[in-house]
Amino acid sequence: MKIVFATGNPHKLQEVNDIVKGSGIEFVLPNEGFNPIENGSTFEENSLIKAKEAYRVSGMMCLADDTGLCVDALDGAPGLYSARYAGSQKEKIEKLLGELKGVENRSAKFVCCMTLLNDKGEMIYQTTGVCNGSIIKEAKGINGFGYDPIFEVAGMGCTMAEMSEAEKNKISHRANALGDVINYLESL
Repeated sequence: MKIVFATGNPHKLQEVNDIVKGSGIEFVLPNEGFNPIENGSTFEENSLIKAKEAYRVSGMMCLADDTGLCVDALDGAPGLYSARYAGSQKEKIEKLLGELKGVENRSAKFVCCMTLLNDKGEMIYQTTGVCNGSIIKEAKGINGFGYDPIFEVAGMGCTMAEMSEAEKNKISHRANALGDVINYLESL
């Protein structure tokens, strides 16, 4: 089964295909013209906006996610604005570490909300996956992307960037949400 995955990020597409390997599901990129305006006030709203836009350009069953890093000491920031928190990825990490300078409570979580639309463009399922952890004081590891080098996974003793893709794909927020979606699809 082919499902459009509402992203322009080939790394994210590869990650979701790696997670579902062997399930009989293949995710593909949306057609050209996919350019959602993420102006929702929650991960759920933004995920739905992206799914609707992917459906508009493809006319196929679509899955979208909206993902962010929520830091407790920053009242959930960067949250919805994780991708737009600063310019480059390096600047995002530096800004976040700067805002946490001297802060003891560094607990955080990655959140991933996924929305599935059927081939008529109707929302048929929505779920949220979470990965708990904390923000360390300096980047470690070379794998992954985004905030992975400063996010230490609860109970693992390492950052997401220190894990292999296979290890990350078993415990990540995206893997948790995608597991729910696959279970839902298999129940149909």
